Amino acid sequence: MEERLQKLYEECIYELNSIGIDILNLDIGTIDIQISKRNNKRYGCCKQEEPDKCTKYYERIGNRRYLRYAKFNKHTIEISKWVMNLDKDIIKNTIMHEIIHCFPYCNNHGREFKRYASIINEKLHYDITRVGNKELDYAKSNIEYNEKINFKYKIMCEKCAQTFYRQRLVKNFIKKYRCGKCGGKLAIKY
Repeated sequence: MEERLQKLYEECIYELNSIGIDILNLDIGTIDIQISKRNNKRYGCCKQEEPDKCTKYYERIGNRRYLRYAKFNKHTIEISKWVMNLDKDIIKNTIMHEIIHCFPYCNNHGREFKRYASIINEKLHYDITRVGNKELDYAKSNIEYNEKINFKYKIMCEKCAQTFYRQRLVKNFIKKYRCGKCGGKLAIKY
């Protein structure tokens, strides 16, 4: 499985070079790719280490300032085991998504990430988005999707009947939050 992952990663790098995105010229450091050792719900992740001290900046959120880095010298991409059972195109899509996170100023799903994703989607016909759809990806791979949804609480909007589920609730959830769709009051069903 590791060999297949490495081969698909190399295909992705070759495709990026073919459209003019040369990873060596971006000076992104080293990238190590592996299968996640944990049983994750997510498709994959990109862990960054050794920040480039020249690219530090401060981000203000509310009254606090946070030290951030735009570029890192070492990246570890982890792909979940269950993704390796899916179609080759879905695996490559996940790898490409995580490679974009290795680019400078693409640590999150912000403007630069979206710019690179749209270029790759347009030129290489990928479907890189911020989040994936497990049910749809299983259907594309001709695998039956039977993930059991575990939740304790069902929350429903009293105005538009929008329903969503939560494993945990914060204290005073009903008082603090409103429906994101219409702004109506929320009610806990169970």
